[in-house]
Amino acid sequence: MEASRIAVAGASGLIGTALVRSLTADGHEVVRLVRRRPRTDDEVEWDPERGHVDAVGLTGCDAVVNLAGAGIADRRWSDAYKRTIRDSRLLGTATLAEAAASLDRPPRVFLNGSAMGFYGDTGTRAVDESAPPGDGFLPSLCVEWEEAAAPAQEAGVRTVFARTGLVVAPKGGAWGRLFPLFKAGLGGKMGDGRQYWSYIALHDHVAALRFLIDSDALSGPFNLTAPEPLTNGEITAAMGRVLHRPTLFSVPAPVLKAALGEMASEVLGSQRVLPTRLLESGFTFAFPGIEEAIRAAQA
Repeated sequence: MEASRIAVAGASGLIGTALVRSLTADGHEVVRLVRRRPRTDDEVEWDPERGHVDAVGLTGCDAVVNLAGAGIADRRWSDAYKRTIRDSRLLGTATLAEAAASLDRPPRVFLNGSAMGFYGDTGTRAVDESAPPGDGFLPSLCVEWEEAAAPAQEAGVRTVFARTGLVVAPKGGAWGRLFPLFKAGLGGKMGDGRQYWSYIALHDHVAALRFLIDSDALSGPFNLTAPEPLTNGEITAAMGRVLHRPTLFSVPAPVLKAALGEMASEVLGSQRVLPTRLLESGFTFAFPGIEEAIRAAQA
C-alpha cells in the first residue's frame, strides 16, 4: 500500500500505540487525535463529549481509526462508571463518523472499535459474525457503539467494526494484569476454568487492523480473535508451561463476584468467538496458538 494519511483516536492506548508504531515504521503519516491543545503538527484536537473535532485536521485522511474509550476493566462497574464507558464510546464514534461524513473528500474507510462482548455469554457454542447480539450491558453497549457510526455509513464511507477479543500483550488490558501474577507463581484458574476465552496476539491484532484498512472490499463487523478459542483452564496451563511457573492457585467464582461486582460476569462468562470473516478474506495469523501468542508477548 502507498503511503497514506491516517487519523487515529485512542493512539495512546494499548492497541493504538502499537498500531501507530506499525504505521509510522512503514512510512504512513499518522494524525493523532488529542483532547488538549495540539503540541505538534501530527496532532488534532477533539472533544467527544462536546461532539467537536477539528475537521480541518482530518482533511486528506485516507482512513479514520477510532480506538478511543474508557477502559472496560479499569474499575468496578458502578452506575456512574458504566455511563462513562458507554458515553466515551458512543459520543466519540458519533463525533468522528459525522466529521468523516462532512469532509469534501471523505476517508476511504472508517474503522471503528467494537468488542466480542457483542455476543454475550455463548457457553460452549462457537459464534461468528453472523450471530445476533447477546443480553446484558456489554452486548447492548456494542450494538449502540456500532450504530453510532451510521453517519459515516450513510455518507458512503466504507465502515468496519473490529470486535476485539482479549489481547495478549505484556502490558495493558487483561493480559497486562495476568503476566505479573503468573510470573510470581500466583497464577491460576478463574472460577471453574471451563469458560472460553477468545484471545488474539497484539501483533496479529495490529496486522488485522491494517489488513482491514487496506482491503477496499471489506466492511461491517470482523471478529479480531485467534482461530481456536480455549478455556480459561487451558490458557492457565499454557501460561504455566511458557513461563515455567506453577499454576496451583485459583480464584473461586464467589470471590471474583465479591471483588469485581457485575464485571465478574465478563471474567466468568464464556465467549467462544471465531474470526470467520477474517479467515475467509485471506488474513493469516502469525501467532494463532496460545503458546505462540504468549511467547510473542514476551519477546
